[in-house]
Amino acid sequence: MYDIMIIEDDRKIAMLLQAHIQKYGYGSTIVDDFEHVLEQFQAHKPHLVLLDINLPSYDGYYWCRQIRSVSTCPIIVISARSGKMDQLMALENGADDYMTKPFHYEIVMAKIRSQLRRAYGDYASKSEERVIGQSGLLLYPERMELHLNDKFVTLSKKETVLMETLLERCPRVVSRETILDKLWDDTFVDDNTLSVNITRIRKRLAELGIEHALETVRGTGYRLNLVWKDEAE
Repeated sequence: MYDIMIIEDDRKIAMLLQAHIQKYGYGSTIVDDFEHVLEQFQAHKPHLVLLDINLPSYDGYYWCRQIRSVSTCPIIVISARSGKMDQLMALENGADDYMTKPFHYEIVMAKIRSQLRRAYGDYASKSEERVIGQSGLLLYPERMELHLNDKFVTLSKKETVLMETLLERCPRVVSRETILDKLWDDTFVDDNTLSVNITRIRKRLAELGIEHALETVRGTGYRLNLVWKDEAE
């Protein structure tokens, strides 16, 4: 059964959405703690999210980015904001669709079914899953998982992109500029932000038993060395 997460602070609207969703045989979860939305998302692992923009504390754009850092599940924004910039910001922050209030509940259901078909059903990609590997270290980008032998770790979206870049160019050095372009496009970030992500990759590798594989090439960038190769062969 597909499970739909409803992130909407208007309790009446949330309950009406839940009633329609359940009428069509889907499961549903209403978020009630708007300080810890991501924790609830990770606990329930829904197949699709209905997300309001005007929320207590952090807005829907913020939570859309947070969910996108850990999942590629469909996100439909439902909001009273009807401006083009609001719709643009929602899509730029990772949403798949946008609906303005008031909406017809049957149209909401049609959009939910459409997104589920595209993500998991008849219209989902039939191509084989991508795997990028070096000497037994395997990255599954769509799953955001890194495997070695019988162990695996889950990565964030940025960690996945960074690891994919390092594996594809191994054993060549990857410049800092290349990594910055891959992870943040034209957005300015300081050196500390990149260093934090490099540290996280080293931590993920250590969780698989790989130490000292990610080398800092002073003044240039980073290189992934196959220090686990002998053990894998």
